[in-house]
Amino acid sequence: MKPLVWMGDSREAVRRFSEAARHLAGHELNRVQHGLPPRDFKPMPTISAGVYEIRIRAELAYRVIYVAKFAEALYVLHAFVKKARKTPKADIDLAARRYRTLLNERMKR
Repeated sequence: MKPLVWMGDSREAVRRFSEAARHLAGHELNRVQHGLPPRDFKPMPTISAGVYEIRIRAELAYRVIYVAKFAEALYVLHAFVKKARKTPKADIDLAARRYRTLLNERMKR
């Protein structure tokens, strides 16, 4: 099982999800930690290959963007409530910045 690493405020963002959405997010992240795909996800190639978005539908639409292609951990880049049909550019840009930060930190090791 891969450890879970929260980037930026992603953990606090998930904690702000509704109870049902938090439960579903936790279950889906646990699946990924065990090498299984989430039940509802899509690739996020605009951020990078290997970055995915878990789609959670509770009373609202919730999203968790993560990368699990590295052997050492599953990294949660960003989590948010989706309010528009298209994922807002600000959310994609934030996840992309965190991904670049992750790559830089991994290169320093």
